[in-house]
Amino acid sequence: MRSTSSANTCPKTGNPLPNLPIPDPLLSLTPGTWAYDTMSRRLNDDILQRTYEENEDAFNSPLFATALERFNKLRSELDDAANTKLRHVQFESTDGRSADVVAREEAEWKSIMQPYIDNGDTWLSAPWLVTEFYAYRRLIEALGYYDKSNSDTFMYDPFLVAKRAGLLSSVNSAENMLEKIVSLPNTKEGVALAAAFALWGNKMDLSIWPADSENASLDVFVNILNAADENLLHDDTDLLTERCEVLRERGDGKIDIIVDNAGFELVTDLALADHLVASGVAQVVTFQLKGHPTFVSDALEKDLLETVEHYSSLDPEKYPNAHAAGLRWQKYLDEGKWVCHEDNFWCQPNAMWEMPNPLRADMKERCDLA
Repeated sequence: MRSTSSANTCPKTGNPLPNLPIPDPLLSLTPGTWAYDTMSRRLNDDILQRTYEENEDAFNSPLFATALERFNKLRSELDDAANTKLRHVQFESTDGRSADVVAREEAEWKSIMQPYIDNGDTWLSAPWLVTEFYAYRRLIEALGYYDKSNSDTFMYDPFLVAKRAGLLSSVNSAENMLEKIVSLPNTKEGVALAAAFALWGNKMDLSIWPADSENASLDVFVNILNAADENLLHDDTDLLTERCEVLRERGDGKIDIIVDNAGFELVTDLALADHLVASGVAQVVTFQLKGHPTFVSDALEKDLLETVEHYSSLDPEKYPNAHAAGLRWQKYLDEGKWVCHEDNFWCQPNAMWEMPNPLRADMKERCDLA
């Protein structure tokens, strides 16, 4: 559906739609496109194959027998993606979550999938965004992630190996970046730089954080990030920093950070939150995290907590800045200045204007900035 007026509202939630027209969704029907390659090859041949290889011992253990059978069935569907019709996500009678949480997620996924099931869509003819999110939820279903009757599969993260590798490899790059974070001024410019670190977190590596004294000045990092800004489609930095100044003056700011990936990208999110609290912009930072493993590297609460624990346990002589940051972060968590919140909305193919309650109501009433 297209929107041409800001007066229009989302039919699912009643929330306002964007001012600009909403483009038609991308399908996976055209060979040579990213969507087609993802749904017809990459998801199965690359991602699920690597997932199997990284979990081969567990997947072939007796208590994973049903999970492996369902996992292989999912892969068979993707092998014939052009002809396999979509079905609803199935929920375990032994789901370990509360009944209201299960009912809400089941209703959400039924609402998402019903139009495509009614239309007889396949993995390729339904919108690419829908089918890729759906594939990861089907993986969670196949593995029995929520099945409390099986202690081996219950809450088993199939992407843990990949995420831990990202965590371990993040430290060298983060060491120099974290030194810069603590020296940022408590001004609009400091917020802008901390936000830019987080924004470009998935592009950062050692080449961006030169450690030699000649390149240690803040001006070098400003120039690097200004060059990166050329790739922005839209820049609301001025609005962000103005709002942060209001919150700093007020002294009781509550800010939410919507987290994407674990690894170095998560560390840059933590660095931003560190600056917001330390500089007085935020009294509390809430991290909005995925409700279950998805898209391989997406972060859950446990990934954030493991990151903080890992950094706080680093050798202070080898990684003084990362170690000190880890200790600060743990203190923020202990004091309630940092809060983690998981929600399945972040694992679903919905736009922000489709955000349901209670998440939308909570964010609207509680936080000053997200």
